[in-house]
Amino acid sequence: MHAVEVRDHIMIAHSFKGEFFGPAQAMHGATFVVDACFISETLDENNVVIDIGAAHEALKSALQPINYANLDELPQFAGENTTTEFLTRHIFEVLAKTAREGGLGRKPEELEAIRVTLSESHVARAWYEGKL
Repeated sequence: MHAVEVRDHIMIAHSFKGEFFGPAQAMHGATFVVDACFISETLDENNVVIDIGAAHEALKSALQPINYANLDELPQFAGENTTTEFLTRHIFEVLAKTAREGGLGRKPEELEAIRVTLSESHVARAWYEGKL
C-alpha cells in the first residue's frame, strides 16, 4: 500500500454529557493535531497517490466548519458527545464524500481508504480508518 498524509490542526470548545466524563462535563477547549492519510494500492500515472496540495486543501475544507467552534452549538452535533473518536469519524466522512465526488484529483475507485488521526497531546490520540 502507498499513502500520502497531510496535517493541520483545529481548536474547538465542547462539553460532554454523562458521569463517565467527570470534569470534562464542563465546557472546555481542545486543540487537536489532525492527520489525514490517503491510501492506495497503486500509484497513478504521475507516480503519486494523490496530489499533496489537493489532499491538504481537502483537509482544510473539512476542518473549516468546526475550527474555532463551540461544537455544543452546532446543529449537526446536537445530542452527541463530540469525543476525539467521534470527531475522527466525522472528519473521515467529510473527506470520503470529497473523494467519492472526485474532489481529490484521482478516480475514487483508485483510492482504498482514508485514515484520520486526531492527536490530543503528545501522549494521546485516536484514529478512524474506512474504505472508500
